[in-house]
Amino acid sequence: QVQLVESGGGLVQAGGSLRLSCAASGRTFSIYTMGWFRQAPGKEREFVAAISWSGSRMNYADSVKGRFTISRDNAKSTVYLQMNSLKPEDTAVYYCAADKSGGFPLRAVLYDYWGQGTQVTVSS
Repeated sequence: QVQLVESGGGLVQAGGSLRLSCAASGRTFSIYTMGWFRQAPGKEREFVAAISWSGSRMNYADSVKGRFTISRDNAKSTVYLQMNSLKPEDTAVYYCAADKSGGFPLRAVLYDYWGQGTQVTVSS
């Protein structure tokens, strides 16, 4: 079992930056693919970014490419999402997720563990 706890959300003006963190419990964090997803009110949860267990492979949604960066520190069992040039449309609850299959999924349904989410609000 893995527990994930997100932090770092908040209110920021358009053009600003935030860094989200997701701390994981459990000794097997280093072998999980980690993902970030977000869900805005009235919308489905959508993929934001994913990073492989080694950190050598990353994938981003088109809407965040060039603005967001996912990274991980396996020694700290933590995954990060650096968000720059934020836009009002980035407003959502952001969730981190862990996949234990060894694959590199981009769909929320394929992830095994989820955090409780952290709110990001971008004002115009």
